[in-house]
Amino acid sequence: MQNKTVQFTDWGLVDYQEAWDRQEKVFAETLAIKHDNRVNDTKNPTPNHLIFTEHPHVYTLGKSGHPEYLLLDEEGLKEKDARFYKINRGGDITYHGPGQIVGYPILDLDNFFTDIHLYLRTLEEAIILTLADYGIQAGRYDGFTGVWLDADNDKARKICAMGVRASRWVTMHGFAFNVNADLNYFGNIIPCGIDDKDVTSMERELGHKLDMGEVKDKLKKHIATLFHMELTD
Repeated sequence: MQNKTVQFTDWGLVDYQEAWDRQEKVFAETLAIKHDNRVNDTKNPTPNHLIFTEHPHVYTLGKSGHPEYLLLDEEGLKEKDARFYKINRGGDITYHGPGQIVGYPILDLDNFFTDIHLYLRTLEEAIILTLADYGIQAGRYDGFTGVWLDADNDKARKICAMGVRASRWVTMHGFAFNVNADLNYFGNIIPCGIDDKDVTSMERELGHKLDMGEVKDKLKKHIATLFHMELTD
């Protein structure tokens, strides 16, 4: 029987390594339940989690990424008060920092649908719908993951990056949605290995800072609706 109940948690501002360790713990616990069910022919429900957080300035590099896309050395990272991690998600290099909603859905897709491409497209759709709530028209850029503005012309700019890991249909990592993020930090990398496209935020597009709590509320409701989740706090 599918368990569509999802525990929502907002971790607030958390160091990237601490958040990664927390994710790995939940991820491993879910995989252990699936393993026991398979080995012992039991049907214990697997939990689902939707986690929102923000991180202090940090650059992360996916497992197939290019280290040369980080344009700072150790001294440069110190000057920017930023850290750097090589991690186990897909995708290339990206930036996380205050003013950005980082979402970590740790879901057993056996509870929803077993299709990673559909999973990514559904997360993108939740971001697109949230932006539409603020009058920002967004969409997808053919051949790339994430959410873009003006993807069909030379003004294309990315507002949300995505990179996930999945094992036995359990997901971790997720998306980074620029709300009030300091976009200057993107100038220190070639974001996601794309050197000819701009990066933007809701603040830049609308000309004022957004209420992060309000944006989070709208986003989590869209995610819940699209995945047919029952969110619990």
